[in-house]
Amino acid sequence: MENAHVIAPIEIPTPAGGMEEHGFAPCDGGVCAARGVRAAGVHAGFRRDPSRLDLALVAADAPCVCAGTFTTNRFCAAPVLVSRPRAAAGRACAILLNSGNANAATGDAGMEVALASSQIAADALGCPPEQILVASTGVIGTQLPLDPFEEGVPAAVASLASSPEAAHDAACAVMTTDTCAKEAAVAGPLPLGADGAPVTVHVGGFVKGSGMIQPNMATMLCVITTDAPLDAEAAHEALLAAVKTTFNHVTVDSDTSTNDSTFLLATGAAGGETIACGSPAYPAIAAAIRGVCETLARMIAADGEGATKLVTVDVVNASTQADADAAAFAIANSPLVKCAIFGRDANWGRIAMAVGKSGAAFDQRACDIDLMGVPVLRAGLPLPLDEDEMLRRFERDCIDIAVSLGAGSACSRVWTCDLTHEYVTINGDYRT
Repeated sequence: MENAHVIAPIEIPTPAGGMEEHGFAPCDGGVCAARGVRAAGVHAGFRRDPSRLDLALVAADAPCVCAGTFTTNRFCAAPVLVSRPRAAAGRACAILLNSGNANAATGDAGMEVALASSQIAADALGCPPEQILVASTGVIGTQLPLDPFEEGVPAAVASLASSPEAAHDAACAVMTTDTCAKEAAVAGPLPLGADGAPVTVHVGGFVKGSGMIQPNMATMLCVITTDAPLDAEAAHEALLAAVKTTFNHVTVDSDTSTNDSTFLLATGAAGGETIACGSPAYPAIAAAIRGVCETLARMIAADGEGATKLVTVDVVNASTQADADAAAFAIANSPLVKCAIFGRDANWGRIAMAVGKSGAAFDQRACDIDLMGVPVLRAGLPLPLDEDEMLRRFERDCIDIAVSLGAGSACSRVWTCDLTHEYVTINGDYRT
């Protein structure tokens, strides 16, 4: 006979319109999965270690549609100031990215280097400098040298290829404290042919990010490419919608970088009719772009500096979207919650504390909490806890937290990680 006293876990709503519903599935190729895209990663000399790649180039075979989202940090870096208006113009040939130096807090000299580096790339590729987007990551407040660009850009152009290996090199070249390259790609059909016949299109990309992560636009550095024939407005809207629900819902340490930049190149090389926001194919390609961004966003959280666990926080039944987001981020950013997860301590009281301080409107007598799928609080009161079972569940790589506020129908999902001794070590030694 079924136990009538078993308490069901909180029900988490499944987002509608995912890429799988539109026939998209993972494929190989990373940022080079899209036709008409080549990439390279080389050692240019921004880093002392000659074995470490530090300059990435992603180039379209011809000028193509582009879009971008950028940090809202007012102390933004020179490459952000250069690339923001260029991305807004909607056309680009290539994206040039370096690691090892953020070119932030570098004044007029930093702007001159950002502009000069784009001119070097433009000359090498035979396109206007206004169609080169630039991005940097690394230490803040150190002048970025131009010499490595003068040697590295020609080497990168000579190495450009459309292979998975070239895509991987580009992804590696932007890593800082990342422990692994973060890449993803998908392929699927869009009704772009004659009489709506399906045409296979691809979306791929890479991202770097491990610390100084609570983006307010995108993430630290990200390049997404597609061979779908998007127009400029559709590219911008699809990227912005994806960023809002993926990269903007990742936090490692609640800090928004000075250099956050996410770029989308749409080559149109798959062929077929141009996709506008109102086109029948738009929902599917927007879902595919979001799907790639979500995969990359989860990789950032899982690879947070010193992290041992990927943590997914779901807040449901909030009265407003703002309340749902506030409660989810309060949990995800709480050092006490994050330390409890690292210590394998099923201390749900820290989750309740974080929700209570978030500013979200709710009655604690209507609040429910689940930890790793186990109901630990119902109607504001604790439930019996099997500590041995919770320790077994903490062996998992992924830890789930769910909270129901019992106040409405809004929900929010945020990805984060635990807080470890290694995080302190990495950031205590970052410049040395």
